[in-house]
Amino acid sequence: MRNVYIGIYVLLLMLLSVAASSPLRAQDQHLTLKTVVIDAGHGGNDPGCISKDKKTQEKALTLSIAKQFAAKIRAAHPDVRVILTRDSDKYVTLGGRADIANEAGADLFISIHINSVDKGTKANGFSIHCLGQSSRKGNDLFDKNLELCQRENSVILLEDNHETEYQGFDPNDPQSYIFFSLIQNANLGQSLLFAEDVNDALKGGPIAHSRGVSQDPFLVLWRTTMPAVLIECGFMSNPSDLTALRSKAGQAAIAERLLKAFSTFKKRYDGDGTAASGQQADSGTRQEETSSGEAADTTAADNTASGDDTATAKESSVFYGTQILAIKKPMKDSDPFFKGYRPVRVEGETLTRYIIGTAVDKSEAKRKNAEIRKKFPDSFFVRVEDGTVSREK
Repeated sequence: MRNVYIGIYVLLLMLLSVAASSPLRAQDQHLTLKTVVIDAGHGGNDPGCISKDKKTQEKALTLSIAKQFAAKIRAAHPDVRVILTRDSDKYVTLGGRADIANEAGADLFISIHINSVDKGTKANGFSIHCLGQSSRKGNDLFDKNLELCQRENSVILLEDNHETEYQGFDPNDPQSYIFFSLIQNANLGQSLLFAEDVNDALKGGPIAHSRGVSQDPFLVLWRTTMPAVLIECGFMSNPSDLTALRSKAGQAAIAERLLKAFSTFKKRYDGDGTAASGQQADSGTRQEETSSGEAADTTAADNTASGDDTATAKESSVFYGTQILAIKKPMKDSDPFFKGYRPVRVEGETLTRYIIGTAVDKSEAKRKNAEIRKKFPDSFFVRVEDGTVSREK
């Protein structure tokens, strides 16, 4: 088993190396969101969840919503290439779904699913998931969502070569999920931003209750090289949710709200051209305000072993550092994403920027930047003056 985990670790490092070394960098040219891949969960001999009356299968609902969503994007954004991982009742492997997105050079991957529980009918609502350790209760990877992850990942057992294709991963063995803690998703920030857009858009819809945004270890997400989310549109096991999911009006309304989220994300993504196709040069961040010079409140964290000169930086009207993330959702200094750094926060009207390796002296901050980019390859160097962040060469 130890050799299996070593093999997984090496494979992940290789994948991250490829992602980080893409020659198409955001700073080279102004790029826009050109390609989106919509993944209708399950299909073929994998029905997914089945309603208690045996009349409805998840694979049919996800396909209907995905096709309507795709059609709405094509109508509203004719400049966007929309790809479906399946447009009929056929089986596509989890790895195959990611391959479709990667080979297309997609800028966004959206996987659509329906949730369910084996016992009871009270659980209801939609949820949005990004790749990573569970964001619930500290670092508890398995809190609340392990059963969901096991079910969505168990489809690999239908694949003849799953032991070699997925490096010995067993969806029913909690120990197998250890390898997800080794992933540093370079697109986490963008994924979380889109997840929040979806969460906001779906509220008040045919399935109004939000179960929130979380980070969880879904296999269909870990092999993608672009921002990616998995959406559980509602509960098959809940009568009210199921009624909405079965109805044509309900499906159309969900697709329309997903379009709203996509349009919001694309507008932000295209805003200043800092996002490159398949790779986010701002470590999943969006610089909405820097070009306009919007003022922001700057909060510096305590000094740490990382060597951030945060105390001095906080007292200075001008300092330099490396931005690694910009997101609406607040994150704790102890979050594993920061790899032991305690970030300086620059709070704007819409986003909070997280900056590490800070120093008043530019050359010192540049020296730190060289080390930081080894851990955060999509980060970038910035100047902070009176609470305004701007990219710096």
